Amino acid sequence: MYVVITGGGKVGEYLANVLLESKHDVAIIEKNMETADHLSVTLTGRYLVIHGDGCDSKNQEDAGIRHADIFVATTGQDDANLVSCEIAQRVFTVPRCIARVNNPKNLRIFREVGIESVSSTTLIANLIEEEALLGSMRIASSLMHSNVILSEISVPKTGMHAAEKGVLVSEVAMPEQSIIAAVSTKDNVLVARPETPLYPGDTAIIIADESVIGEVRSIFKSL
Repeated sequence: MYVVITGGGKVGEYLANVLLESKHDVAIIEKNMETADHLSVTLTGRYLVIHGDGCDSKNQEDAGIRHADIFVATTGQDDANLVSCEIAQRVFTVPRCIARVNNPKNLRIFREVGIESVSSTTLIANLIEEEALLGSMRIASSLMHSNVILSEISVPKTGMHAAEKGVLVSEVAMPEQSIIAAVSTKDNVLVARPETPLYPGDTAIIIADESVIGEVRSIFKSL
C-alpha cells in the first residue's frame, strides 16, 4: 500500500511509523524544513520526505500522489487539510482521502464535500484498513463502530521511579482494552515496544476504549 501524508508533526510521524513498521510505502509532505530534516533521518523503511506545502499540487505530484492508495492530511490547520484533500481527491482522483480535523465544529464541512475526517482526539488510523496496518491482527473487532480513541497522557515529572531509569512500557499495568501505542519524547516519536522506556515528561500515546481511559490516566498519575 502507498500512502501520502501531508503534515509531519507528531500525528503524521506516528502514522508514518506505524505504516512503515508494517512494510508499506510512505511519502510525507512537510512545510517546516527542520521537521522535514528530522523525518528524513529518523524514519526507517521505504519512505520519501518532500519539503513543501501539501496544498501545492506540484508537491503532491512529487510525492507520487498519482500512485497513492490513500492520502492523509494531518496538519494542525483545518483549512490546509481541507484544501490538500480536495486537490488529492479532485485533481489526482486518489481513491481515499482522510483528514484530521482539529476543531470538531468543522467536521460537517469536511463530510459535506465527501472527505473522510476524524477529530484530532480520535484515532486517525481507524479509517485505514485494519489488515493493511496490522496484518492478521484486529483491534477490538471493528474500531470504526466502537468507542476506541487516541489519547496523549504525560508521564509525571515527579514520581516513585528514578528519573534516570524511567519505567518500561511492559511494567505499566494497563487495563484490558487499552495499549500504549507510541512514546513521544522531546526529540522523537517511537512505536512502543515492551522494552521502550517512559521517562518523566514523555508523552504516552494510548489506544483505549473510552470506558477505561479514566483508569489509564489514574495509572499514569501513580507512576
